[in-house]
Amino acid sequence: METRISVVIPTYRRPRLLVKCLEALHGQTLEEKAFEVIVVSDGPDAATADAVARWHAGRADAKFRFISTSIKKGPAAARNAGWRAAEGQLIAFTDDDCLPHPEWLETLVHHFGGQPHFAMTGYVQVPIPQRPTDFEWNTAQLQTAEFVTANCCCTKDALTAVGGFDERFGMAWREDSDLQFKFISCGIPVVHVSNAVVKHPVRQAPWGISLKEQKKGLYNALLYKKYPRLYREKIQKHPAWQYYITVSLFLALCITLFLGFRTVTEVAFLGWLLCVGGFAWKRLRDKDKSVRHVTEMVFTSLFIPFLSIYWQCYGAFKYRVLLL
Repeated sequence: METRISVVIPTYRRPRLLVKCLEALHGQTLEEKAFEVIVVSDGPDAATADAVARWHAGRADAKFRFISTSIKKGPAAARNAGWRAAEGQLIAFTDDDCLPHPEWLETLVHHFGGQPHFAMTGYVQVPIPQRPTDFEWNTAQLQTAEFVTANCCCTKDALTAVGGFDERFGMAWREDSDLQFKFISCGIPVVHVSNAVVKHPVRQAPWGISLKEQKKGLYNALLYKKYPRLYREKIQKHPAWQYYITVSLFLALCITLFLGFRTVTEVAFLGWLLCVGGFAWKRLRDKDKSVRHVTEMVFTSLFIPFLSIYWQCYGAFKYRVLLL
């Protein structure tokens, strides 16, 4: 049977999560011979290669391929390698930590009308507790995102027309928005298919993960340089003035302390403390109030404004664009 749709999954050193994703795909209601699964390792990864080989050994009837990029370049490059090797006219993307619902592929195929240039985006379900952590809450925002690679589908012709993913996005951040903006700029329709569902469980995150996450901000500058109007419309309407004010007050505190201007130092310290406290409370409101999480939010709120501005400025310098 002809391959109607190809599923591309980028991965790197997460074999246990990947196998769960493959099991979910193996249980699709769409006839197994009608789709193929292409797993792309973002660089050499022997453990993942062994895990998927064992998985496929017991499912020889499944159309399955495992390929690897020569070096680690990020999920954008891995996805490009996957869709370019695909046989299907439709290319569905999901991530190795996702669990597609059984009707996912059948739903996508059903909504495709045969147009050469066409894209779809489904619904990403993120189960979180009533009082989530900050990390869980941030992950849950995938549920309202317009276009994410955890659950999207495009024709191969559409991907070819826009050149696929921009491989300069070296991390899992903004590369999906970049593809969406390419489609919009080229007049390629993107249709929301709400009943094409992928479940995205929240992984266990290490303490202080939000500090490491700030590095992704450098790619905001690249996306803004390419699509300034769409960036302001869909990503960030206004600069993060709170961060700039917080950092400015801290610098004023340090300078006036050095110069001996005690009154100004006290005012700057109070202002900085209010900014940090307000930021920490905003992150804690309606969320987990355990001692561990409260401590994490207070500690990371001290440093996030500095790290966020640093990485955004680094990106602005790297990509030669003014972004506040």
